[in-house]
Amino acid sequence: MCLAIPAEVISIDGDVAQVSLGGVKKEISLALVDDVVIGDFVLLHVGYALNIINQEEAEKTLQLFVEAGMLEIQS
Repeated sequence: MCLAIPAEVISIDGDVAQVSLGGVKKEISLALVDDVVIGDFVLLHVGYALNIINQEEAEKTLQLFVEAGMLEIQS
Protein backbone atom coordinates (compact mmCIF):
# COMPACT_ATOMS: atom_id res chain seq x y z
CA MET A 1 0.00 0.00 0.00
CA CYS A 2 1.24 3.48 -0.84
CA LEU A 3 0.65 6.53 1.31
CA ALA A 4 0.77 10.20 0.34
CA ILE A 5 0.56 12.96 2.93
CA PRO A 6 -0.15 16.70 2.56
CA ALA A 7 2.72 19.12 3.11
CA GLU A 8 2.89 22.91 2.79
CA VAL A 9 5.41 24.42 0.37
CA ILE A 10 7.57 27.00 2.19
CA SER A 11 10.25 27.68 -0.44
CA ILE A 12 11.00 26.80 -4.06
CA ASP A 13 14.26 26.61 -6.00
CA GLY A 14 13.65 25.36 -9.53
CA ASP A 15 12.20 21.85 -9.39
CA VAL A 16 13.02 21.49 -5.69
CA ALA A 17 10.89 22.74 -2.83
CA GLN A 18 11.16 22.80 0.91
CA VAL A 19 7.95 21.73 2.63
CA SER A 20 6.73 21.74 6.20
CA LEU A 21 5.05 18.63 7.50
CA GLY A 22 3.92 18.91 11.08
CA GLY A 23 6.71 21.39 11.77
CA VAL A 24 9.37 19.18 10.16
CA LYS A 25 11.05 20.61 7.06
CA LYS A 26 11.92 18.38 4.12
CA GLU A 27 13.31 18.93 0.63
CA ILE A 28 11.20 17.40 -2.15
CA SER A 29 11.02 17.23 -5.94
CA LEU A 30 8.44 19.21 -7.91
CA ALA A 31 9.30 17.40 -11.16
CA LEU A 32 5.84 15.81 -11.40
CA VAL A 33 3.70 18.94 -10.88
CA ASP A 34 3.47 22.33 -12.54
CA ASP A 35 2.63 25.79 -11.23
CA VAL A 36 3.37 25.14 -7.55
CA VAL A 37 3.76 28.34 -5.51
CA ILE A 38 4.82 29.03 -1.94
CA GLY A 39 1.88 28.39 0.37
CA ASP A 40 0.40 25.59 -1.75
CA PHE A 41 -0.25 22.20 -0.19
CA VAL A 42 1.00 19.21 -2.15
CA LEU A 43 0.49 15.49 -1.72
CA LEU A 44 3.91 14.09 -0.87
CA HIS A 45 5.00 10.53 -1.62
CA VAL A 46 8.61 9.23 -1.36
CA GLY A 47 10.11 12.70 -1.85
CA TYR A 48 7.93 13.77 -4.79
CA ALA A 49 4.97 16.12 -4.92
CA LEU A 50 2.22 14.24 -6.75
CA ASN A 51 -0.32 17.05 -7.08
CA ILE A 52 -1.59 20.25 -5.48
CA ILE A 53 -4.50 20.04 -3.05
CA ASN A 54 -6.50 22.79 -1.36
CA GLN A 55 -5.68 23.87 2.19
CA GLU A 56 -8.99 22.70 3.67
CA GLU A 57 -8.56 19.16 2.35
CA ALA A 58 -4.92 19.12 3.50
CA GLU A 59 -5.87 20.17 7.02
CA LYS A 60 -8.66 17.57 7.24
CA THR A 61 -6.30 14.84 6.07
CA LEU A 62 -3.53 15.88 8.48
CA GLN A 63 -6.04 15.89 11.36
CA LEU A 64 -7.01 12.32 10.50
CA PHE A 65 -3.34 11.31 10.63
CA VAL A 66 -3.03 12.97 14.07
CA GLU A 67 -6.17 11.24 15.37
CA ALA A 68 -4.87 7.89 14.14
CA GLY A 69 -1.60 8.48 15.99
CA MET A 70 0.40 8.48 12.75
CA LEU A 71 1.54 12.11 12.93
CA GLU A 72 2.50 14.49 15.69
CA ILE A 73 2.21 18.21 14.89
CA GLN A 74 5.07 20.31 16.28
CA SER A 75 4.54 24.00 17.01
